[in-house]
Amino acid sequence: SICELDMAIASAKAVQITDECAQARAYATPFSTVYAGDRVSGQMQNVAETIKIRQFLNVSRQMFYVTTGGYDTHNNQANSIGGLHAQLAAAISSFRDAMIEIGEWDNVVVFTASDFGRTVIDNGDGTDHGWGGHHFVAGGQVQGKRLYGEVPLATVDGPSYTRTRGRLIPTTSVEQYAATMGNWFGLNSSELATALPNLNNFNQTDLGFLGGATS
Repeated sequence: SICELDMAIASAKAVQITDECAQARAYATPFSTVYAGDRVSGQMQNVAETIKIRQFLNVSRQMFYVTTGGYDTHNNQANSIGGLHAQLAAAISSFRDAMIEIGEWDNVVVFTASDFGRTVIDNGDGTDHGWGGHHFVAGGQVQGKRLYGEVPLATVDGPSYTRTRGRLIPTTSVEQYAATMGNWFGLNSSELATALPNLNNFNQTDLGFLGGATS
């Protein structure tokens, strides 16, 4: 069938790309940047090494998905969250050093994303599932050391939170967040509208934390 043929072609192409990638990495000069030995640092190291050999892979733009767990902190949060943050910070710091090493820091953007936030009010040993949350973006073209969106009020009795459990009510949408990076990545307004069909519900479609679009 056509579907089986397409799958066979895709599988063969994946094997070919994997082989080409392995060969290119084998001959590439190693980074001097040192990474920690945890899982998220290992993933960031693999991303950096793939970016370094991009010219051998015949690609002009790449997207990478790095995952890290342990943030579903219903319990034992006080003893776990600090270590998780330290691991993430070290991984991104090493990745930044690697990109500076090869002169690519201005051409990359690192951002965090999650499918849910956390409650502000604890449950006695941690926090539970929430609505909104805070994220950060890093990169050579990021307008850094600034806060974007609305800063929530310090009191959970205010309008920034739900009446129960202190769930942060979002004031900035995922669409606005993604569109800002999509614009930098080179998508035009029509492509952004197709990729983010709910974007037209918001007056501000670019949050301003990045410089101009890449060429």
